[in-house]
Amino acid sequence: MNIFKRLLTIGKAEIHSVIDSFEDPINLTEQGIREMKEQLAKSIEALAQLKALAIRKKNEAETEQQTANDYYNKAIVIVQKAENGEVEAAEADRLAKEALKRQTSSLENAKDLQKEHEKLYDECEKMQGNINHLKSSIAKWENELKTLKARVQVSEATKDINQKMTQMDTGSTVSMLEKLKDRVVQQEALAEAYSDLSKSGKSNDEEIDAIVNNSDTKAEEALNRLKETLKKG
Repeated sequence: MNIFKRLLTIGKAEIHSVIDSFEDPINLTEQGIREMKEQLAKSIEALAQLKALAIRKKNEAETEQQTANDYYNKAIVIVQKAENGEVEAAEADRLAKEALKRQTSSLENAKDLQKEHEKLYDECEKMQGNINHLKSSIAKWENELKTLKARVQVSEATKDINQKMTQMDTGSTVSMLEKLKDRVVQQEALAEAYSDLSKSGKSNDEEIDAIVNNSDTKAEEALNRLKETLKKG
């Protein structure tokens, strides 16, 4: 809570500049949430103590009310015994008055204790509302922090990629690709040249064997023409 209180005291206009100056805003935010959780734990403990006190006051008020009822019933019994002659009238009146006085005192105590209970109960309700709000806020801020962490990772990765892209020498890359292209064309032409040379470099015997071994129509025609020539000769 202290970190967020310090931010609020600075003023809304300056909050963004202060956050930008933090060396590690994520760690500071996590620390702030931890402090809020500690405050939440203390608030829950205080609420438990306050509720215990309210319950105690309620029980005391009920006890005083029962005591008042007992004194009233005792006064009735004393008066009845005086009417029946079991107790002297003067003594019965004295004791009955004393019982009624104590009844009145107990009623007043019960009323005061009930007021204290109601006041404590109202304070418990207010504190419970604050605790619920704090719980909701912590959960909300934790979820937002997770989202912001993911966004920071993505933005840092994107920044690194873009930075590397800007550092690349595009002209040099294109030049290397053109050179590579020329080299491939040259290699293909050279391979074709060697192929032509290998065909033209056959010996006469190889050509004769190729014709003799060739069983296609052209070879047959060549052989027939040779035979005709020999006959004429």
